[in-house]
Amino acid sequence: MQWGVYIHIPFCRQKCFYCDFPSYAGKESLMEAYVEALCQQIEIQGFSYRQKWGTPATIYIGGGTPTALPQEGMAKVLQAVAEYIGKDIDEFTVECNPGTVDEGYLQLLKKQGVNRLSFGVQSFSDKLLKKIGRIHTGEEACTVVRMAQKAGFANISVDLMYGLPGQSLSDLQESVGQADELAVRHLSIYGLQLEEGTAFARMAEMGKLNLPSEDEAEAMYDYMTHRLPELGYQRYEVSNFAPKGFESRHNLSYWHDVPYLGLGAAAHSYLDGKRYAAVTDLAAYIAGIRQNHEIWQMEEEATREHAMEEFAFLALRTAEGLSGRAFADKFKTSLHAVYGKSMAKMSEQGLLSVDENGCRLTEKGFKYGNVVFEAFIFD
Repeated sequence: MQWGVYIHIPFCRQKCFYCDFPSYAGKESLMEAYVEALCQQIEIQGFSYRQKWGTPATIYIGGGTPTALPQEGMAKVLQAVAEYIGKDIDEFTVECNPGTVDEGYLQLLKKQGVNRLSFGVQSFSDKLLKKIGRIHTGEEACTVVRMAQKAGFANISVDLMYGLPGQSLSDLQESVGQADELAVRHLSIYGLQLEEGTAFARMAEMGKLNLPSEDEAEAMYDYMTHRLPELGYQRYEVSNFAPKGFESRHNLSYWHDVPYLGLGAAAHSYLDGKRYAAVTDLAAYIAGIRQNHEIWQMEEEATREHAMEEFAFLALRTAEGLSGRAFADKFKTSLHAVYGKSMAKMSEQGLLSVDENGCRLTEKGFKYGNVVFEAFIFD
């Protein structure tokens, strides 16, 4: 059975100003205990699901900054994965911050079976990196990507952002050009979202955040979506681009209704059609694992209608779109019977391409995806 594993490492050297992920700076004193608890969870729950479903197709270690862990801590996690979840994973990704890895760390990852790296670069402009709270420079990002390639990593992803404070179109053009020059195999490009509780949200409330205008941000979006295919990066999901064969299999599993096990504090799981979330507090997570207490809480059980909505708009994020056959297989009813009117309306507006096999976003639809997703929510 196809399934995946997500492992959460919630530590950071410094909290980025835009980030609302469950991650913490200044918690280094908890790292050792956290690694111990995580390895125990991998041994118990990871091994249990491996016995049930076999070796997972994908593993993704994210954060936070996984490589904020000392090498010995990461080595323990990777050893536990190899022993209790499996070796020779088809796609095994670790997120890295350019300011937290060196040649020795990269060699450790490679030796332990990691075959894909995702670098959170965000920009190659030092001016912008400082403004958003990153700890690395553009030159350091270039150096570490080349170092990873030299260590034998052929599948490298880079995250970039647009719509950042003080960012211009030329800034984005230079970053895209630099990523292309480095010949990375995957690009994730996200527009800045002001999330509640972040430093940027507070700055915006005080009128101290100099964001690009809507027209400037739209120009960045248009540049990105037209230039990347010219460079060989095909869009396969709303924010993700890659040459054919280098799409993130793990992320695609999220959008294609594939089950996954989340391990670690704040990790989410999708198992047997139900969604679970682990406690976010690090001390509570560590104590819960040590004392064999329940650390997962099932999220509100989805109604049939909610399950249809989620299945639809997750699939619509991908270039493949929403398959009528897959929908019918899961819900035992036809896609057109449930969403025919919505699909027709979105098609008339040029946002959806509809045929007998299902529907998918048009170029315009990708740009205004939230309008389409809303049309697939029941009144």
